Amino acid sequence: MKFNCAKCPGYCCSHGRIAVSDNDIRRLAQHFGISERAARKKHTFHYKTKDIDEQLLRHHKDTVYKSVCHLFDRKERRCTVYEARPNVCRKYPYGDSCGYYGFLKFERAHQDDEKFIPTV
Repeated sequence: MKFNCAKCPGYCCSHGRIAVSDNDIRRLAQHFGISERAARKKHTFHYKTKDIDEQLLRHHKDTVYKSVCHLFDRKERRCTVYEARPNVCRKYPYGDSCGYYGFLKFERAHQDDEKFIPTV
């Protein structure tokens, strides 16, 4: 692994389209002790274009990124439903490297400062 999620400010949680399946919604419903219908309404929205038809996790404004998943704790910078997180979140980053750490490595080299942290 070329990254440490514990040191990340939630890069993957800032992705604009975090698609969830019916199974993910079921898992969230169980986690919160609510119906699947209530979980779908509270935590997701329907996104449809000519080519895409998905159920996405809702977002809220963030101080580091434009927005993050609304299940993300913006103060602690971590997922509030980690044990019940959707499959797409469980699979991220789809390999052995993370986009945030690639960006961070580039910025640190560009700034010639190995401790540099980009901010808004």
